[in-house]
Formats: sequence, C-alpha cells, structure tokens
Amino acid sequence: LTLVFVGDGAPTGNYGYTNSGYSVYEEENERLTESLRTKVSAIKSLSIEIGTEVKNQNKMLSEMDNDFDSTGGILGATMGRLRTLSRGSQTKLLCYMMLFALFVFFVIYWIIKLR
Repeated sequence: LTLVFVGDGAPTGNYGYTNSGYSVYEEENERLTESLRTKVSAIKSLSIEIGTEVKNQNKMLSEMDNDFDSTGGILGATMGRLRTLSRGSQTKLLCYMMLFALFVFFVIYWIIKLR
C-alpha cells in the first residue's frame, strides 16, 4: 500500500490509495451487498405471502370444523330416528325392506327389457 502526496502533504483524490485493488474489493462488496439486499427483499415478500396463506388456511379449517360439527348434529339426529324406527315393529320394517327390494328388482328388469 503506497501513499502519494501532492504538494503540501495532502493525499490525492483517491484517499491516498492507489489502484492496487482496493476499488475492486469495494465494488465486489457493493455487488454482494446489493445481491444480499435483493435476496432479503425476496425472502420478506415470500414470508408475507406465506403468512397470508396460513391465515386463509386457518379460516378455511375453522369453517370446515363448524361444518363438520353441524353435520355431526344432523347425523346424530338421523341415528336417533333410526333407533326409534328399529325399536318399532321388526315385522313392519322387514316388510318395507322386502317391498323396496322387489320394486328395485322390477325397475331394473323393466330397464333391461326396454333395451
């Protein structure tokens, strides 16, 4: 590292440093700093987008939880009705099931016959 003095002892315009590589290092540091700034900015925007997506997913999960709760209530009421129906006459229930099966058989037979 050499210092070059002009006239009254004041250093030259490049702060006393010659072109021995200092400006090359400074330019490299500036380039790396700008690259780091760009990457930090990209990570910041990505983290904001992730936060927004997490909020939306949590909202959707909360809505699904409410829907499942209401569906569970409806299913519970239906199961209660089925229990009440099954406590009734077993013969009547068996007769209804047989008539339904017979009806389905005739509908399928009729569809096949029309082809």
